[in-house]
Formats: sequence, C-alpha cells, structure tokens
Amino acid sequence: MILKNKIIVLLSISLFLLVSFKKEKPVKMNEIQVIGSHNSYKIAIEKPLWDYLYQKDSTGAKSLQYTHIPLEAQLDLGLRNLEMDVLYDPKGGYYSNPKGLAIVKTLGKQPLEYDNEKKLAQPGLKMFHIPDIDFRSHYLLFKEGLQAIKNWSDEHKNHFPIFILINAKDGNSQNLKEPLPFTREALETIDEEIRSVFDESQLITPDLVRGDFETLEEAVLKKGWPDLETVRGKFLFVLDENEIKISRYIDGHPSLKNSVLFVNAKEGAPEAAFRVINDPIKNFEYIKDLVAKGYLVRSRADDGTTEARTNDYTKFEKAKASGAQVISTDYYIPSTLFKSSYKVSFENKRYERIKNSNHVQK
Repeated sequence: MILKNKIIVLLSISLFLLVSFKKEKPVKMNEIQVIGSHNSYKIAIEKPLWDYLYQKDSTGAKSLQYTHIPLEAQLDLGLRNLEMDVLYDPKGGYYSNPKGLAIVKTLGKQPLEYDNEKKLAQPGLKMFHIPDIDFRSHYLLFKEGLQAIKNWSDEHKNHFPIFILINAKDGNSQNLKEPLPFTREALETIDEEIRSVFDESQLITPDLVRGDFETLEEAVLKKGWPDLETVRGKFLFVLDENEIKISRYIDGHPSLKNSVLFVNAKEGAPEAAFRVINDPIKNFEYIKDLVAKGYLVRSRADDGTTEARTNDYTKFEKAKASGAQVISTDYYIPSTLFKSSYKVSFENKRYERIKNSNHVQK
C-alpha cells in the first residue's frame, strides 16, 4: 500500500512537471481584440455652426455630433485603434479659410479661434473630417498627429500593436470646398509622411508579414500573422478606401512591396490581409469566416451616433462575438454633447484583450 501511494505521488509530480514546463503556444497578433476610435482626431463642431447645420439637415447634423479627446489621452485609456482622415494639400493653404467660420459670423456670433499658428498654410497632408463644416481637429497636420502617437509609443514601448486606418478624403456632393484628388502621386505622400516620423522598426508592414511568400495573402493564410510579443510597440497602417484608390496605390506598390500601408483588398487578391467590414450584424457570419481563415478584420460598434442615442449595444456585441480583431466606436467614453450613458469597452473597462482565454492578459 505504501509503495502504491509512492508511485501515485511520483506520477502526480511527473505530470505536474510536464504541465509546468510545457511551452505555451505564443499568441499571434490576430488572436487579440482591440477597441479604438472613429475619426479619432475630431473636435466637435461649435454649437452655432452645428445649430445652423441642424436647421438645414437635422439627420446629417446629428450624425456629426461627436467629439474626441486628444490621441495621447485615448492611448492612455487603452485604445489601440485610431482613424485618421487625410486631405491632399501639396502647396499649403488650400483649406485655410473654411466657410463655417464666416457662417458663424453671419449668425452674429464670434467663431472660436482657429489655426492661429497658420499650420494649414504649410505644404503637406491635412487632417480633419469635412471641408467648410467639420474642420476642427486636435491635429490639423497629419504629420503632427503621427508625431503625437509616436511620442506616446516611445514612452510606452511594450504596448499592444496599434492599428491606424487611413481615409484619403476627396470628392463631395454637398456644395462644399472640393478636396484635391488623391492621385497615385498624392497617395504616395501618405507613405512618405509616415516614414518621415516612424522608423522602419516601429512599423508592421506588408513586407514584414509576407516574408518569403510570393503574396501577402498566401503568407497570412499559410503562415499567419507575427507573434504578439514581436510586434509590441509597433504600428500597422491600413488604407481604408474604395477600389479605385486602392488600385492606384497598388500600382505604385505591386503586391504591396516596399509599402507602408496595408489595403482593404477583398480576399482572393494578392494584397488581401486586412478587411474593413463595418456592419457586424449584417455580415456576422462573413466576418467570422474571414477571422477563422486568418484575416484581420475591423468592424464598428456604432455609427452616426445612432447607437449612443438609443443605448443600443447590439452592434457592439455582434462585433465582439464575430471575432473581429479591431472594433471602432465614437463612445469609449459617454457623449458630452447629448444625454446618453452609452459606452463601449471590454470587461473590467479595458479596451484590449487576448481572445484565447487560455492566455493571461498582461
């Protein structure tokens, strides 16, 4: 009996040692979920102008009634996805005098101070939402916003990878100032400005993910994404645009070689790796399938202030359950512009998590 007990004890110890020393499979960067912000740079439209817009188009004005804290403050909270709208302005000054300022004056009001440092006069990409009406931004220059997040990253080197979606804004049908078109040359300036701020070692590029595979999609589907630990402290940029602009960008970077940006290319294309699927209710099964195959997917928890006004979490719950790795919201904190308690976060008020529950969140 004593011998039997000793054998049982020895077997238990052996099993414990085997489990203890078994190497845990590393977490891949597509096995995480992060929450981030939509139009992350945006400052609310000042009230006299918003009231004017509301009289003209109440639905449209309500969809623009949101605001954000500075990018560094968002990152401090734990957000790991940002969205930046860029407007082409190679000579500078094209967007210096938005009509909205004059509209406020015609209403007998004094507009808030705007661009006192004449940043919009500088050549280069600008960053705001809509010319003439939704033009206030924490960072009027794209490069200024990039520098802000780089500075934050340099002080928090072990952070989860940060996903940055880029909208290259041109064209409108609202009788507003027509943005300059994003030609192939204009799209190249996005890469140039990013590389002027970030060192290559701080970027997750298509080349890094592709490795020795012939195409980016093949690498993602066969090898998968890098281990999370190898991409901490890094940034991944995505061109979230229509097929025309994506084709222009790819023309300059066949198979995205030597590019900074990933693109929202549909699966089956050599460049397919990161997909933007905004509606997780309508496309729930589609997103689940993409995630299971190995693609990164960005979806949305809310849109146009609708969910915040009705405290509706359906879209957010679907986005979480779909497995989409990146979930965008305007409400990581509740609205300060209208009454609402709507607020998006994971459990314990976090904005990042590892999807596999076998791994411990660091």
